Amino acid sequence: MINPFFKNTGPHNINFLLKTIKLTNNNLPDDKITDINDLNSSEKNEITFLHSKKYTDLAKKTKASYCLTSENFQSFLPNNCKPIITDKVLLHTAQITKIFYPDSITDDYDNTVKDINETVFKDKVKFGKNVLIGENVKIGANSLIGHNSIIEKNVKIGDNCSIGSNVIIRNSLIKNNVHILDGCVIGKKGFGFFPDKISNFRYPQIGIVIIEDNVEIGCGSTIDRGSLSNTIIGKNTYLDNQIHIAHNVKIGENCIIAGQVGFAGSSTLGNNVMIGGQAGISGHLKIGSNVQIGGGSGVIKSIPDNSKVMGYPAKDLKNFIRENK
Repeated sequence: MINPFFKNTGPHNINFLLKTIKLTNNNLPDDKITDINDLNSSEKNEITFLHSKKYTDLAKKTKASYCLTSENFQSFLPNNCKPIITDKVLLHTAQITKIFYPDSITDDYDNTVKDINETVFKDKVKFGKNVLIGENVKIGANSLIGHNSIIEKNVKIGDNCSIGSNVIIRNSLIKNNVHILDGCVIGKKGFGFFPDKISNFRYPQIGIVIIEDNVEIGCGSTIDRGSLSNTIIGKNTYLDNQIHIAHNVKIGENCIIAGQVGFAGSSTLGNNVMIGGQAGISGHLKIGSNVQIGGGSGVIKSIPDNSKVMGYPAKDLKNFIRENK
């Protein structure tokens, strides 16, 4: 389980799961499924999913017992993983996730919060006015919290951290020496749903946000928690103001990202990446280490290590300059 904060209702019988989502598969044994997880993290007696050729290498190594996938991708699964064929892989994955984690769909306000003066932190933390703290919160030594901030339930903050004013945090593990500036929202659900003519089906967001040591997050930035994996910000990474990081994004160490950059879900960055202001990174991409991306660029394909790119679509910097003389 990737999120210790949501209650898992399992185990569930595999045939019960498929019947509930109205997916017919014949001749399956009455196996108990303990959880749903991504290809990389899944274990025996869990169910996973495969919907894109980008993940076929991971599929070959998955330990899951079952996998929701299409006919085109079932051959990539190992013998230990039985395919469940569907033409709506992501929708059925979301529906099964909701069965396991029914509380992960909505993000209503936290009604467990108390004024910090009514908690154990009143003598342990330096804080401003009107600070609220939820249940299952831990705050390390020498940390401080600004005015009007809300540390909602299920948050761990390390030592020597600075949380600014008007900040909201939930479902997050924040390590040591982290600075989160004013107006940030961290750990809320991501923008995941499936459009339908009658109603839109929300994708459960059962991951968390992990912020490693010595990170700074600029004013007005938003970092969504993961859906079926965690959103991670690596050590010594600095984010400028008004940056959006969607669910499942993983940013490496020592990265510098300028203002108004946006990341779509499930993209990964290596170490020592530099991104100029107002660039956009599409989803499910892999950006290598030591990459530099010029301001205003639109990245729609993965980028190998040690590259410099710019433009839309982002291309090698030398080619961009040559074409725009």
